[in-house]
Amino acid sequence: RFHRTSTSHLCSCSKTVSDEKYQDPFQLGRRDLKNLYEDIKKELLVSTAELKEMCDYYFDGKGKAFRPMIVVLMARACNIHHNNSREVQASQRSVAIIAEMIHTASLVHDDVIDDANSRRGKMTVNQIWGERKAVLAGDFILSAASVALARIGNTTIISVLTQVIEDLVRGEFLQLGSKENENERFAHYLEKTFKKTASLIANSCKAVSILGCPDPKVHEIAYQYGKNVGIAFQLIDDVLDFTSCADRLGKPTAADLKLGLATGPVLFACRQFPEMNAMIMRRFSKPGDVERARKYVLQSDGVQQTTYLAQRYCHEATREISKLRPSPEREALIQLTEMVLMRDK
Repeated sequence: RFHRTSTSHLCSCSKTVSDEKYQDPFQLGRRDLKNLYEDIKKELLVSTAELKEMCDYYFDGKGKAFRPMIVVLMARACNIHHNNSREVQASQRSVAIIAEMIHTASLVHDDVIDDANSRRGKMTVNQIWGERKAVLAGDFILSAASVALARIGNTTIISVLTQVIEDLVRGEFLQLGSKENENERFAHYLEKTFKKTASLIANSCKAVSILGCPDPKVHEIAYQYGKNVGIAFQLIDDVLDFTSCADRLGKPTAADLKLGLATGPVLFACRQFPEMNAMIMRRFSKPGDVERARKYVLQSDGVQQTTYLAQRYCHEATREISKLRPSPEREALIQLTEMVLMRDK
Protein backbone atom coordinates (compact mmCIF):
# COMPACT_ATOMS: atom_id res chain seq x y z
CA ARG A 1 0.00 0.00 0.00
CA PHE A 2 2.99 2.29 0.37
CA HIS A 3 4.73 1.96 -2.94
CA ARG A 4 1.69 2.17 -5.20
CA THR A 5 0.85 5.70 -4.09
CA SER A 6 1.59 8.30 -6.75
CA THR A 7 4.06 10.96 -5.73
CA SER A 8 1.47 13.72 -6.11
CA HIS A 9 -0.45 12.35 -3.12
CA LEU A 10 2.56 12.12 -0.87
CA CYS A 11 2.45 14.90 1.64
CA SER A 12 5.71 16.41 2.75
CA CYS A 13 5.92 16.81 6.49
CA SER A 14 7.35 20.32 6.10
CA LYS A 15 5.63 22.24 8.84
CA THR A 16 6.27 25.93 8.89
CA VAL A 17 7.47 26.93 12.31
CA SER A 18 7.61 30.65 12.97
CA ASP A 19 10.93 32.14 14.09
CA GLU A 20 9.83 32.62 17.69
CA LYS A 21 8.51 29.03 17.85
CA TYR A 22 11.53 27.48 16.11
CA GLN A 23 13.50 25.42 18.56
CA ASP A 24 16.78 23.67 17.84
CA PRO A 25 16.22 20.24 19.42
CA PHE A 26 19.92 19.83 20.18
CA GLN A 27 20.13 23.19 21.99
CA LEU A 28 16.92 22.55 23.90
CA GLY A 29 17.83 18.99 24.90
CA ARG A 30 21.41 19.81 25.86
CA ARG A 31 20.65 21.03 29.39
CA ASP A 32 19.16 17.65 30.35
CA LEU A 33 21.93 15.71 28.63
CA LYS A 34 24.80 17.47 30.37
CA ASN A 35 27.26 14.88 31.71
CA LEU A 36 25.25 12.12 29.97
CA TYR A 37 28.34 10.09 29.04
CA GLU A 38 29.96 10.59 32.45
CA ASP A 39 26.75 9.26 34.03
CA ILE A 40 26.76 6.27 31.66
CA LYS A 41 30.37 5.54 32.67
CA LYS A 42 29.28 5.59 36.32
CA GLU A 43 26.81 2.81 35.45
CA LEU A 44 29.68 0.86 33.89
CA LEU A 45 31.93 0.63 36.93
CA VAL A 46 34.26 -2.24 36.08
CA SER A 47 37.25 -3.86 37.67
CA THR A 48 38.76 -5.08 34.40
CA ALA A 49 40.92 -2.42 32.77
CA GLU A 50 40.41 -3.85 29.28
CA LEU A 51 36.60 -3.96 29.61
CA LYS A 52 36.62 -0.37 30.87
CA GLU A 53 38.74 0.67 27.90
CA MET A 54 36.28 -0.98 25.50
CA CYS A 55 33.28 0.75 27.10
CA ASP A 56 35.03 4.12 27.16
CA TYR A 57 35.87 3.67 23.47
CA TYR A 58 32.19 3.81 22.49
CA PHE A 59 30.96 6.24 25.16
CA ASP A 60 33.48 8.91 24.15
CA GLY A 61 30.94 11.74 24.20
CA LYS A 62 31.34 12.40 20.48
CA GLY A 63 28.01 10.90 19.42
CA LYS A 64 25.01 13.15 18.72
CA ALA A 65 23.03 11.40 21.50
CA PHE A 66 20.04 11.45 19.14
CA ARG A 67 17.98 8.92 21.12
CA PRO A 68 18.53 10.40 24.61
CA MET A 69 17.70 13.82 23.16
CA ILE A 70 14.33 12.64 21.82
CA VAL A 71 13.62 10.99 25.19
CA VAL A 72 14.29 14.11 27.30
CA LEU A 73 12.35 16.34 24.88
CA MET A 74 9.43 13.91 25.02
CA ALA A 75 9.66 13.85 28.82
CA ARG A 76 9.40 17.65 28.99
CA ALA A 77 6.62 17.79 26.38
CA CYS A 78 4.54 15.23 28.34
CA ASN A 79 5.23 16.87 31.72
CA ILE A 80 4.16 20.27 30.37
CA HIS A 81 1.07 18.71 28.77
CA HIS A 82 0.06 17.03 32.04
CA ASN A 83 0.61 19.69 34.69
CA ASN A 84 2.79 22.38 33.13
CA SER A 85 5.84 21.01 34.95
CA ARG A 86 9.06 22.34 33.44
CA GLU A 87 11.35 19.79 35.10
CA VAL A 88 12.59 16.43 33.88
CA GLN A 89 12.27 13.81 36.61
CA ALA A 90 15.41 11.86 37.60
CA SER A 91 13.68 8.62 36.53
CA GLN A 92 12.91 10.11 33.09
CA ARG A 93 16.54 11.10 32.62
CA SER A 94 17.51 7.56 33.63
CA VAL A 95 15.38 6.26 30.75
CA ALA A 96 17.43 8.45 28.37
CA ILE A 97 20.66 6.98 29.76
CA ILE A 98 19.32 3.40 29.54
CA ALA A 99 18.16 3.98 25.94
CA GLU A 100 21.66 5.07 24.89
CA MET A 101 23.21 2.07 26.68
CA ILE A 102 20.85 -0.43 25.01
CA HIS A 103 21.46 1.24 21.64
CA THR A 104 25.25 1.08 22.04
CA ALA A 105 25.18 -2.55 23.19
CA SER A 106 23.17 -3.40 20.06
CA LEU A 107 25.75 -1.61 17.86
CA VAL A 108 28.61 -3.60 19.43
CA HIS A 109 26.74 -6.86 18.77
CA ASP A 110 25.65 -5.79 15.26
CA ASP A 111 29.25 -5.04 14.32
CA VAL A 112 30.25 -8.55 15.38
CA ILE A 113 27.39 -10.15 13.39
CA ASP A 114 28.21 -8.01 10.34
CA ASP A 115 32.00 -8.30 10.76
CA ALA A 116 32.07 -4.50 10.41
CA ASN A 117 35.36 -2.59 10.22
CA SER A 118 34.23 0.93 11.05
CA ARG A 119 31.54 2.74 12.99
CA ARG A 120 31.14 6.48 13.59
CA GLY A 121 34.30 7.11 11.59
CA LYS A 122 36.58 4.86 13.64
CA MET A 123 37.48 1.19 13.94
CA THR A 124 34.94 -1.11 15.57
CA VAL A 125 35.45 -2.80 18.94
CA ASN A 126 35.53 -6.22 17.26
CA GLN A 127 38.36 -5.12 14.96
CA ILE A 128 40.50 -3.86 17.84
CA TRP A 129 39.74 -6.35 20.62
CA GLY A 130 38.35 -9.29 18.66
CA GLU A 131 34.87 -10.78 18.31
CA ARG A 132 34.70 -12.69 21.59
CA LYS A 133 35.59 -9.72 23.76
CA ALA A 134 33.27 -7.46 21.75
CA VAL A 135 30.32 -9.80 22.41
CA LEU A 136 31.13 -9.78 26.12
CA ALA A 137 31.44 -5.98 26.16
CA GLY A 138 27.99 -5.69 24.53
CA ASP A 139 26.59 -8.13 27.10
CA PHE A 140 28.16 -6.13 29.92
CA ILE A 141 26.68 -2.81 28.72
CA LEU A 142 23.27 -4.49 28.44
CA SER A 143 23.52 -5.93 31.96
CA ALA A 144 24.49 -2.50 33.36
CA ALA A 145 21.46 -1.00 31.56
CA SER A 146 19.26 -3.66 33.17
CA VAL A 147 20.59 -2.79 36.64
CA ALA A 148 19.88 0.92 36.00
CA LEU A 149 16.39 -0.02 34.78
CA ALA A 150 15.66 -2.06 37.91
CA ARG A 151 16.75 0.91 40.03
CA ILE A 152 13.89 3.02 38.61
CA GLY A 153 11.69 0.61 40.57
CA ASN A 154 8.65 0.75 38.31
CA THR A 155 7.48 -2.62 36.94
CA THR A 156 5.57 -1.02 34.03
CA ILE A 157 8.72 0.82 32.89
CA ILE A 158 10.75 -2.37 33.23
CA SER A 159 8.21 -4.19 31.07
CA VAL A 160 8.17 -1.43 28.40
CA LEU A 161 11.96 -1.21 28.10
CA THR A 162 12.69 -4.94 28.21
CA GLN A 163 10.38 -5.21 25.17
CA VAL A 164 13.07 -3.23 23.32
CA ILE A 165 15.70 -5.89 24.03
CA GLU A 166 13.35 -8.64 22.83
CA ASP A 167 12.56 -6.64 19.67
CA LEU A 168 16.26 -6.11 18.93
CA VAL A 169 16.86 -9.86 18.96
CA ARG A 170 13.74 -10.63 16.91
CA GLY A 171 14.70 -7.91 14.44
CA GLU A 172 18.14 -9.42 13.97
CA PHE A 173 16.54 -12.80 13.25
CA LEU A 174 14.18 -11.17 10.73
CA GLN A 175 17.21 -9.61 9.04
CA LEU A 176 18.75 -13.05 8.62
CA GLY A 177 15.70 -14.25 6.67
CA SER A 178 13.99 -13.05 3.49
CA LYS A 179 10.69 -13.48 1.64
CA GLU A 180 10.06 -14.42 -1.99
CA ASN A 181 6.69 -12.69 -2.35
CA GLU A 182 7.13 -8.96 -3.11
CA ASN A 183 4.45 -7.64 -0.71
CA GLU A 184 5.53 -10.00 2.05
CA ARG A 185 9.11 -8.87 1.48
CA PHE A 186 8.23 -5.22 2.03
CA ALA A 187 6.19 -6.01 5.16
CA HIS A 188 9.13 -8.12 6.41
CA TYR A 189 11.50 -5.18 5.81
CA LEU A 190 9.27 -2.69 7.67
CA GLU A 191 8.79 -5.08 10.59
CA LYS A 192 12.54 -5.62 10.80
CA THR A 193 13.06 -1.85 10.66
CA PHE A 194 10.61 -1.30 13.51
CA LYS A 195 12.13 -3.98 15.73
CA LYS A 196 15.79 -3.12 15.10
CA THR A 197 15.55 0.67 15.14
CA ALA A 198 12.14 2.17 15.97
CA SER A 199 11.14 0.02 18.96
CA LEU A 200 13.87 1.56 21.14
CA ILE A 201 12.73 5.13 20.36
CA ALA A 202 9.01 4.27 20.58
CA ASN A 203 9.22 2.44 23.90
CA SER A 204 11.66 4.93 25.48
CA CYS A 205 9.24 7.76 24.59
CA LYS A 206 6.37 5.73 26.01
CA ALA A 207 8.32 5.05 29.23
CA VAL A 208 8.97 8.74 29.97
CA SER A 209 5.35 9.60 29.15
CA ILE A 210 4.17 6.98 31.70
CA LEU A 211 6.49 8.47 34.32
CA GLY A 212 5.26 12.01 33.61
CA CYS A 213 1.54 11.66 32.88
CA PRO A 214 -1.18 9.15 33.89
CA ASP A 215 -3.21 9.51 30.65
CA PRO A 216 -2.98 6.39 28.39
CA LYS A 217 -3.78 8.60 25.36
CA VAL A 218 -0.55 10.52 25.99
CA HIS A 219 1.37 7.23 26.28
CA GLU A 220 0.05 6.24 22.86
CA ILE A 221 0.96 9.64 21.34
CA ALA A 222 4.52 9.31 22.68
CA TYR A 223 4.82 5.73 21.42
CA GLN A 224 3.45 6.56 17.94
CA TYR A 225 5.72 9.57 17.59
CA GLY A 226 8.79 7.49 18.50
CA LYS A 227 7.75 4.63 16.24
CA ASN A 228 7.20 6.84 13.18
CA VAL A 229 10.35 8.91 13.68
CA GLY A 230 12.35 5.71 14.26
CA ILE A 231 11.17 4.07 11.04
CA ALA A 232 11.79 7.29 9.07
CA PHE A 233 15.28 7.54 10.58
CA GLN A 234 16.16 4.03 9.38
CA LEU A 235 14.63 4.59 5.92
CA ILE A 236 16.88 7.64 5.47
CA ASP A 237 19.81 5.59 6.78
CA ASP A 238 19.07 3.04 4.04
CA VAL A 239 18.95 5.84 1.45
CA LEU A 240 22.30 7.24 2.64
CA ASP A 241 23.88 3.82 2.12
CA PHE A 242 23.43 4.53 -1.60
CA THR A 243 23.82 8.30 -1.80
CA SER A 244 26.39 9.34 0.82
CA CYS A 245 30.15 8.95 0.60
CA ALA A 246 31.86 6.73 3.17
CA ASP A 247 33.69 9.68 4.77
CA ARG A 248 30.45 11.47 5.60
CA LEU A 249 28.66 8.35 6.76
CA GLY A 250 31.48 7.15 9.03
CA LYS A 251 31.08 3.61 7.67
CA PRO A 252 31.48 2.01 4.22
CA THR A 253 28.73 2.66 1.65
CA ALA A 254 26.77 -0.16 -0.04
CA ALA A 255 27.40 -1.93 3.27
CA ASP A 256 23.87 -3.39 3.32
CA LEU A 257 24.24 -4.96 -0.13
CA LYS A 258 27.58 -6.46 0.92
CA LEU A 259 25.77 -7.99 3.90
CA GLY A 260 23.14 -9.43 1.55
CA LEU A 261 20.39 -7.08 2.76
CA ALA A 262 17.61 -5.77 0.53
CA THR A 263 16.59 -2.42 2.03
CA GLY A 264 13.90 0.03 0.85
CA PRO A 265 15.78 1.46 -2.17
CA VAL A 266 16.48 -2.10 -3.42
CA LEU A 267 12.90 -3.29 -2.93
CA PHE A 268 11.51 -0.28 -4.80
CA ALA A 269 14.14 -0.66 -7.58
CA CYS A 270 13.14 -4.31 -7.95
CA ARG A 271 9.75 -3.17 -9.26
CA GLN A 272 11.49 -1.51 -12.23
CA PHE A 273 14.21 -4.13 -12.61
CA PRO A 274 12.65 -7.57 -11.88
CA GLU A 275 16.01 -9.24 -12.63
CA MET A 276 17.04 -8.05 -9.14
CA ASN A 277 14.71 -10.68 -7.62
CA ALA A 278 17.20 -13.48 -8.14
CA MET A 279 19.98 -11.37 -6.64
CA ILE A 280 17.84 -10.58 -3.59
CA MET A 281 17.06 -14.26 -3.05
CA ARG A 282 20.74 -15.23 -3.20
CA ARG A 283 21.58 -12.22 -0.98
CA PHE A 284 23.87 -10.62 -3.59
CA SER A 285 26.36 -13.45 -3.12
CA LYS A 286 27.56 -13.92 -6.71
CA PRO A 287 30.56 -11.93 -7.96
CA GLY A 288 29.36 -8.61 -9.39
CA ASP A 289 25.93 -8.76 -7.68
CA VAL A 290 26.63 -5.86 -5.31
CA GLU A 291 27.87 -3.55 -8.09
CA ARG A 292 24.98 -4.46 -10.41
CA ALA A 293 22.35 -4.04 -7.70
CA ARG A 294 23.78 -0.64 -6.73
CA LYS A 295 23.67 0.45 -10.38
CA TYR A 296 20.04 -0.67 -10.71
CA VAL A 297 19.06 1.20 -7.54
CA LEU A 298 20.66 4.44 -8.76
CA GLN A 299 19.01 4.08 -12.19
CA SER A 300 15.59 3.52 -10.59
CA ASP A 301 13.44 5.76 -8.41
CA GLY A 302 14.18 3.54 -5.39
CA VAL A 303 16.01 6.26 -3.46
CA GLN A 304 13.26 8.80 -4.19
CA GLN A 305 10.43 6.40 -3.24
CA THR A 306 12.16 5.45 0.03
CA THR A 307 12.58 9.15 0.84
CA TYR A 308 8.87 9.74 0.12
CA LEU A 309 8.01 6.89 2.45
CA ALA A 310 10.21 8.42 5.18
CA GLN A 311 8.37 11.73 4.65
CA ARG A 312 5.06 9.99 5.24
CA TYR A 313 6.28 8.49 8.51
CA CYS A 314 7.56 11.91 9.60
CA HIS A 315 4.23 13.48 8.68
CA GLU A 316 2.48 10.90 10.89
CA ALA A 317 4.93 11.58 13.76
CA THR A 318 4.17 15.32 13.48
CA ARG A 319 0.43 14.63 13.44
CA GLU A 320 0.71 12.58 16.64
CA ILE A 321 2.91 14.96 18.64
CA SER A 322 0.72 17.92 17.64
CA LYS A 323 -2.01 16.44 19.87
CA LEU A 324 0.01 17.53 22.93
CA ARG A 325 -0.32 20.98 24.48
CA PRO A 326 1.99 23.51 22.72
CA SER A 327 5.47 23.84 24.25
CA PRO A 328 9.01 24.61 23.03
CA GLU A 329 9.76 20.88 23.42
CA ARG A 330 6.78 19.87 21.30
CA GLU A 331 7.94 22.28 18.58
CA ALA A 332 11.47 20.85 18.84
CA LEU A 333 10.11 17.33 18.35
CA ILE A 334 8.27 18.55 15.24
CA GLN A 335 11.50 20.21 14.05
CA LEU A 336 13.31 16.93 14.64
CA THR A 337 11.20 15.19 11.98
CA GLU A 338 12.59 17.71 9.47
CA MET A 339 16.15 17.04 10.65
CA VAL A 340 15.66 13.30 10.23
CA LEU A 341 14.71 13.85 6.58
CA MET A 342 17.47 16.37 5.86
CA ARG A 343 20.41 14.57 7.47
CA ASP A 344 23.32 13.50 5.29
CA LYS A 345 25.14 11.20 7.70
